[in-house]
Amino acid sequence: MSSESSPRPLPLLRAMIDALDRELLQIMARRMSLVAEVAAYKRAHGLHIRDVTREREVLADRARHAEALGLPPGEIESIFRLLLRASRDQQAALRAEVAPDVAPLTVAIVGGSGGMGRVMARVFGDLGHRVLVVDLNTELRAEEAASLADVTIVSVPIDATDAVIRAVGPHVREDALLADVTSIKEAPVSAMLASTRGSVVGTHPMFGPSVHTLQGQRVVLCRARGDAWAEWLTQAFVARGLVVTETTPAAHDRAMSVVQVLTHFQTQVLGLTLARLGTPLPETLRFTSPAYLLELYVAARHFAQSPGLYGPIEMRNPRSADVTAAFEQAAAELSEIVTSGDQARFGAMFEEVRAFFGGFTAEALEQSSFLIDRIVERTETA
Repeated sequence: MSSESSPRPLPLLRAMIDALDRELLQIMARRMSLVAEVAAYKRAHGLHIRDVTREREVLADRARHAEALGLPPGEIESIFRLLLRASRDQQAALRAEVAPDVAPLTVAIVGGSGGMGRVMARVFGDLGHRVLVVDLNTELRAEEAASLADVTIVSVPIDATDAVIRAVGPHVREDALLADVTSIKEAPVSAMLASTRGSVVGTHPMFGPSVHTLQGQRVVLCRARGDAWAEWLTQAFVARGLVVTETTPAAHDRAMSVVQVLTHFQTQVLGLTLARLGTPLPETLRFTSPAYLLELYVAARHFAQSPGLYGPIEMRNPRSADVTAAFEQAAAELSEIVTSGDQARFGAMFEEVRAFFGGFTAEALEQSSFLIDRIVERTETA
């Protein structure tokens, strides 16, 4: 074989790839500098950070170019989705969606040293507001902070929420706002309305404090008193990239009985069953499928957190008993079908549930396949 056809040495090839990767990073840095200019333009012209139409155009264009270059369009689309998310984060950090003439306010975060309290402090601090952090370890007392603040946000454990609201509520000025970030809404909103003459808004961030980005994360908002403050709070959340869903406290708690109570309950049943079956976890991992691994990640993540967080979410929702009873009934029915070997009833059950999901199944197949692919990638390199 001639020397011309011989492959170049592996160390050389790797060095060349490293150099190209550094060039890619330089290009990304130049891209982010342009994003900073975009943020300034949007702020000056009152434009929203997220432009979904533009994002779709970018993704479609990059996928077409990737395919023309012989690159996998799906993988390239995933890379550009991450770039677009980073761009939105950059624009939010640069306050792209905050009008230049918006006056900074004083925002007190009661429970500001906790996980969600720190998130709220970052949200309003990034928007240029003066943030007062109040917690058990601060000299500043909650009542004092509430009397000084334009906005007081209660971010404490559910079990303490009502008592803290009733303590700080009377100190909130009539022209100010009292809000909370609790996972249930009917009881806290009622307590806020009863304890203050100021405006009242109930909120529930549908994410935990460990999220890598606020972009696209959902927060539920319940207007209770004072539309002007509700609009202000909505604009603040949107300016930081959050998606706001408005509802009533009763509708929120009804939805959370499914979104949180049912989800957490079935995860806990899975975890408790695994712990008591007697089969060591490492043994099952030797034979794991991607779907099983995904379920394990969700369960292990759940139990790695505080029971003091999840217990009150499930125990204080007014519809928890109905949801857990429905779960037990469904589990008993399915157990009977499986142990009896009745394939006809098993198929009928499948059809009933498939009909409930309807067209959502197509999205579920696509998105879960994407997640499974990412999990396989990461476990292969672990």
